[in-house]
Amino acid sequence: MNYYLMAFKRYADFSGRSRRKEYWYFVLFNFLIYILLFAADMAIISNSSSAGLGIFSGIYALATLIPSLAVAVRRLHDIGRSGWSILFGLIPLIGAILLLIWYTTDSQVGSNAYGLNPKDIGEDQLIEQIGGARAY
Repeated sequence: MNYYLMAFKRYADFSGRSRRKEYWYFVLFNFLIYILLFAADMAIISNSSSAGLGIFSGIYALATLIPSLAVAVRRLHDIGRSGWSILFGLIPLIGAILLLIWYTTDSQVGSNAYGLNPKDIGEDQLIEQIGGARAY
């Protein structure tokens, strides 16, 4: 859960690097919360059949749009790719497969053009840098 909150603390920070752990925990918790909100929308029948979103899940989707893009760009930076590589996702099927491969690729060893390797910095120091407290 700490990595999910870390992505919100770095809300619109498109610079730097995010390791796989931060990205995938963000994706996991984002998905679980979205499922719960979608169920709440279905329970109160606020789901729009034309949009596919209800009021709660729609607001949540808008609120997490920028943090989702930011953590994805930082993840691409971690493997040495430009953040603009996220646009490959616009290519049907092939783009999604390519992004999935990049998101699961291990971090580039050492520092790169986007900063120090988050694995080398250490989790505690990284959390301190962004002004958070470690949750035990």
